[in-house]
Amino acid sequence: MDKWELIAPCHFGLEAVLKREIMDLGYEISRVEDGKVTFLADAQGVADANVFLRTTERILLKTGEFKAETFDELFEKTKAIPWEEYLPRDAKFWVAKANSVKSRLFSPSDIQSIMKKAIVERLKEKYHLEWFPESGASFPIRVAIMKDVVTVGIDTSGVSLHKRGYRQMTVKAPITETLASALLLLTPWNKDRILVDPFCGSGTFPIEAAMIGADIAPGMNRSFLAQEWTGLIPERAWSDAKEEASDRIDRSFCADIQGYDIDAEALKAARANARMAGVEDMIHLQQRPVSELRHSKAYGFIIANPPYGERLEEKEALPALYRELGERFAALDKWSMYLITSYEDAERYIGRKADKNRKIYNGMLKTYFYQFLGPKPPRRPREE
Repeated sequence: MDKWELIAPCHFGLEAVLKREIMDLGYEISRVEDGKVTFLADAQGVADANVFLRTTERILLKTGEFKAETFDELFEKTKAIPWEEYLPRDAKFWVAKANSVKSRLFSPSDIQSIMKKAIVERLKEKYHLEWFPESGASFPIRVAIMKDVVTVGIDTSGVSLHKRGYRQMTVKAPITETLASALLLLTPWNKDRILVDPFCGSGTFPIEAAMIGADIAPGMNRSFLAQEWTGLIPERAWSDAKEEASDRIDRSFCADIQGYDIDAEALKAARANARMAGVEDMIHLQQRPVSELRHSKAYGFIIANPPYGERLEEKEALPALYRELGERFAALDKWSMYLITSYEDAERYIGRKADKNRKIYNGMLKTYFYQFLGPKPPRRPREE
């Protein structure tokens, strides 16, 4: 079976987490760059990546990479890609997105138009057609130009992979499922240790934690665009991936995962989402302010996406909120705390400098992942 290069985009700053996920699936990494990881895989790998990867936004089938400083170069080098190996004669294809950074070619609409024309000219010659019906499967093409190097890929996922299919209800400023998973995987949390999100909103952190703990594949209950590509990826690849996903679920999973929020509507959304995700019995959700954050056991974890104060009236309330969070955290016995926030005075009001601080771009917003590390629990004695 043919080996392809697949591109998996991710949040800037979280490439190492995605790389580890891909390697755990058994695929070879070919390149790691800012905001994306490229790896080698066959048709089964396309299905596996879409079904199992928690921290990527989509999977692109890389068709070409070249340098282009003029639109003539862009046209000719796009035309030189063997598009007939990917696009059947009835394919519906278009350049869905183009972005350019530090490059001479910078107009997305012109890039899209010229590349579409180049692909059409190539296929005219190969298929001996003057007109394409575009009545078949969809093949959206994505282009990224960085320092005049053009990378071209076909989107295999369709709807972004952060849409697992469970979040029917959302609240203001939710964290995406892919980002929540990546942040959880950055921590040493495991299913034997307590996890609490005191600002759980629509439940993303607790739900993703339960899915990680029970090994529920994020894509097992949704469909993907490349399932229509019968000539490239056999239907068996998708059924095998979904069957493996079903077999891997740990149905005996049990953990102490809790989510609190002061907003009753947020809790309503969280419960509905947990039910859709199939984890409602694995997590405990409760309406509770941060002032009531407490737990009797030691060595637990707080992970949260607290308010950032994007609006002025919210910003005024942040010092008291973060101070209260710091006080409640200090009262917990040997706990660790992980927060993603753009609020630059977070450490000041929490009352402690973070042990680690990672810069992460959440869309266009620069945020910080503050890591306040507690002691590791003592090792359990081995059973004889």
